[in-house]
Amino acid sequence: MHGPQAAEQVTGGLTEFGLRRVLVVLCVTEIVSWGVLYYAFPVLAPSIAADTGWSIPALTAAFSTGLVVSALVGIPVGRWLDRFGPRLVMTTGSLLAVPAVVLIAVAPSYPLFVAGWVLVGIAMAGTLYSPAFAALTRWWGPRRVTALTAVTLLAGLASTVFAPVTAALLGPLGWRGTYLALAAVLAVVTVPGHLLGLRGHWPAPEPHPGPEHAPADIVRSRAFRVLLVAVALAGFSAYAVVVNQVPLLIERGMTTAEAAWALGLGGLGQVLGRLGYGRLVRSVTVRTRTVAIIAASAGATALLGLLPGPGALLVAAAMLAGATRGVFTLLQATAISDRWGTTHYGRLNGLLSAPVLVVTALSPWAGAAAAELFGGYPAVFVVLAVIAGAAAVLAVGSVPARTSA
Repeated sequence: MHGPQAAEQVTGGLTEFGLRRVLVVLCVTEIVSWGVLYYAFPVLAPSIAADTGWSIPALTAAFSTGLVVSALVGIPVGRWLDRFGPRLVMTTGSLLAVPAVVLIAVAPSYPLFVAGWVLVGIAMAGTLYSPAFAALTRWWGPRRVTALTAVTLLAGLASTVFAPVTAALLGPLGWRGTYLALAAVLAVVTVPGHLLGLRGHWPAPEPHPGPEHAPADIVRSRAFRVLLVAVALAGFSAYAVVVNQVPLLIERGMTTAEAAWALGLGGLGQVLGRLGYGRLVRSVTVRTRTVAIIAASAGATALLGLLPGPGALLVAAAMLAGATRGVFTLLQATAISDRWGTTHYGRLNGLLSAPVLVVTALSPWAGAAAAELFGGYPAVFVVLAVIAGAAAVLAVGSVPARTSA
């Protein structure tokens, strides 16, 4: 076989141009999907509460319901990804996301507002990181770390792009008009992007060194269960740090504006942390980098909890926490393929991601409740550091015996 067809076989079902097309499309659609479905809500929530009379806790409960639904729906979506590929799944998710956001925008009552977020949760399962990671892992094969790093670097800018855009639309359009405008952006960008940009043969998974195991056997294995718990604990700690960092820094004497800048610089740290992941993959074993990344997250969280100041040191700790959080995203994205190959990546990654999404949804309440219990946020961050430390210890046992440790 010669010519383009041979080239497609060599590159796992797509030409080099096709691989780059998929990468560019997912970079764009992930920024838009995260920006509209996730990051617009924190900007709009105060205006929604003021206009409707629904409380901020009630609004946050609706948003969190969407995240929990996304976690649950992500499990069967993972199986569909393995079988049908990302084009059908992500196009369907995008098609659902548009009317779901429209329902949120026009909801005349709180129950319909919640129903909109339930539909958004289903759409999230088909449009956010998990299906994008599955697409890049299978199509890019041995070069998947490069592709995953590129997508997470750019998608990490979703809040940077969409928070100010959402705020700018809010003035002239109101929160309902803003959500309608954002739904139009979803329709124009993500639906054709996924339908046209993800076309191409869905290849068989690359061979994995060592014996193949049925997904049910992998899920029942000790290594998978340990990995599941370790990632869930580490994810809970990392995302609780994000949502509780501003009140912690205010308690330490920073102004709200200074605390917000520190949080923003933590986002910059997140991007910088991801840049070094490829080198880390080439330099150390799966077990070593898993333990090291989670332990570094524990250390950065402890610094935030224990440092009384000055502000510059707290900002540096915030950036370090951001860097560890950024590289943790890539660690999670490659955890399955590093241990069990790509054959059942969609299904297994869906199972692995579900607990992280659930604890992400619970982390705002958990942090606020713990701060009330312990009398302040510094103690909360020490507890979060201990949780991440326990996750690092557990991660030692998260590698199957036949995988290169």
